Amino acid sequence: MIRRLVAFPTVSRDSNLELIHYVRDYLAPFDADIRLTHDDGARKANLYATLGPRGVAGVALSGHTDVVPVEGQPWDTDPFNVVEIDGRLHGRGTSDMKSFIAVALTLVPEFVSRGLREPLHLALSYDEEVGCLGVGRMIEDLVRANLRPRGCIVGEPTLMRPVIAHKGKKSYRCTVRGLAGHSAYAPGGVNAVEYAAEAIAFLKGMARRLRDCGPWDHGFDVAYTTVHTGVVRGGTQLNVIPGECVFDFEFRHLPGDDPERLLGEFRRYVATRLEPEMREVHRDAGFVIERLSEIPLLDASPESEIVGLAQELSGQAQFGKVSFGTEASRFQRAGIPTVVCGPGSIEQAHKPNEYVTIEQVARCEAFLRRLMDRICRN
Repeated sequence: MIRRLVAFPTVSRDSNLELIHYVRDYLAPFDADIRLTHDDGARKANLYATLGPRGVAGVALSGHTDVVPVEGQPWDTDPFNVVEIDGRLHGRGTSDMKSFIAVALTLVPEFVSRGLREPLHLALSYDEEVGCLGVGRMIEDLVRANLRPRGCIVGEPTLMRPVIAHKGKKSYRCTVRGLAGHSAYAPGGVNAVEYAAEAIAFLKGMARRLRDCGPWDHGFDVAYTTVHTGVVRGGTQLNVIPGECVFDFEFRHLPGDDPERLLGEFRRYVATRLEPEMREVHRDAGFVIERLSEIPLLDASPESEIVGLAQELSGQAQFGKVSFGTEASRFQRAGIPTVVCGPGSIEQAHKPNEYVTIEQVARCEAFLRRLMDRICRN
């Protein structure tokens, strides 16, 4: 099943419908109640499937179907063809996070044959990797239909350790508008790339300050709020003053640390230090900052039922906090208690030669078989 799911090249920019329709058809013989919610262009879909008795809350297993691109990465194997090497399954999405989905799907016949006393829900979403965009439509549909599981387990890679908290994320696109011209007459233009570079350097300075001065929460794997610039585009050729530059940046913030305060600090720097100088040359020059996406932070109660269930199923009394965002916070905000626990390591996610170990897959199987013991009659 891992091989089948990885073979669908569901990079976020592309459709995931082939995978979703495969899962829909796979579940049909098990009397699954299946709900699909689509994006605006009907190129992508979420799938929410209920197995077992209806009208009871049940437990949801959640995972995203999209993966990050492979272009520009030096893969040693075909990223969409799983290859086993020394106890590791290599392929895009093996860690993040198709292995969890595959284990759940593989065990569906056993869940059903053992007689579910309460429902098992499978929640598969699109566009998680670009800001948890798809799951919002799924949750809106569930709320409208008054379908709320009593708890949700999101199978992001945590080495099968329950995770009760993750940072929030807010991402932005900054468009720097300058004035183009011949580079021999640079003082007569406004170099958008250079002003973008000054702004990015300011963000880097903020990142160093947060690293060195806090605030800190050492329960997280990265104990402070981070600032990151990930994409820069600008300029056409060397002898042309660039008239525009665009860069994307993000804040991944701790509970209690306000990303709006950080954004305000950045806006003040741009408005007081950079734009006045730019507008001395060209009055329409300046910065435009727009929100790209937001992932709320997750801060689940250690005493909640779903956290206790994950601890029991995983055999681990300890729980963790992580810096990467997940869909868990979306479910939590909708009143569905949620925990994160899945096979593989986030250290392998988004990298060339991504892999999950067979040992982690086996631990995930054991986790879900213990769930069977809890929610099945036989």
